[in-house]
Amino acid sequence: MARIGWRAEMGIEPTASLGIEHEALVEQPAHPVEQMDWRQAREMAGIRYLEAGELGAPAIVFLHGIGGGAAALARQLAHFGRDWRAIAWEMPGYAGSAPLPLVTMEALAATLAGFIETLGLERPVLVGHSLGGMVLQRLLVEAPQIARAVVLAQTSAAFGGRDPAWAEAFVAERLGPLDAGRSLAEMAPAAIAALVGEDADAEGVALARACLAATPESTYRDMVLAMPGFDLRAALGRIAVPTLVLSGSRDAQAPAAGGARMAALIPGARHVVIEGAGHLAYAERPLAFNAAIETFLRDVGEERAGG
Repeated sequence: MARIGWRAEMGIEPTASLGIEHEALVEQPAHPVEQMDWRQAREMAGIRYLEAGELGAPAIVFLHGIGGGAAALARQLAHFGRDWRAIAWEMPGYAGSAPLPLVTMEALAATLAGFIETLGLERPVLVGHSLGGMVLQRLLVEAPQIARAVVLAQTSAAFGGRDPAWAEAFVAERLGPLDAGRSLAEMAPAAIAALVGEDADAEGVALARACLAATPESTYRDMVLAMPGFDLRAALGRIAVPTLVLSGSRDAQAPAAGGARMAALIPGARHVVIEGAGHLAYAERPLAFNAAIETFLRDVGEERAGG
């Protein structure tokens, strides 16, 4: 498989301690279909990713949000790569990953399933942030046993809840500046500043800004427009694996109260709130974010050993 390097245009250098390899799966030409099934998604997947850790270790896969990228999750890869095969994918259309001909939650979930199968990952832990968490929910509803455990971080089971005006405002807020001629690179500093909470980690915030600035505009538009109408609240009871719902106390995009309601709908789920964190807890509070996941996974392991 071909090696690919760090994205120089983002101005990000690899952290020496990560030991991350960048690989591209075999890229197939886009399939001319309006809807995709699981087989087609696997065949056309050309997903690039970062990873740390040993190939034979149990896998944990991180799924970034709409303005994110694998590079923004460097702190998670460094931490979990000590004991896990830690992987962060680039969602379709991001950083060299092949775009989808039609972006829907179903298509993204199908691509994720194909990515997991192509890498030969047997029931990995899956960690989805924001949009990545929505894609993960969609996958779990269709394949409840695909993971050994999941983390739904600062995400929602319903885009905009019961208020269509909120969804309309969300789309207008994110696409309006692009329609007016601004670039994501120009928007990134203010956009990221509006998402973070108090005393955010400067390096993590810088990585988040760089990832948003490097996101292709067409990809960003596709992802924004794929979210309205998403509502899996009635299906959350079908999630059949240990689940952690993570919230930030200062998150206005996916409020902690919504995280609590989501956890209540998932059998046996636990809910943890990271104090002071806005919407990007993995970047703002990497130590607290990683510790919450690590504690959850340790408890899950102990429960299985004791059971």
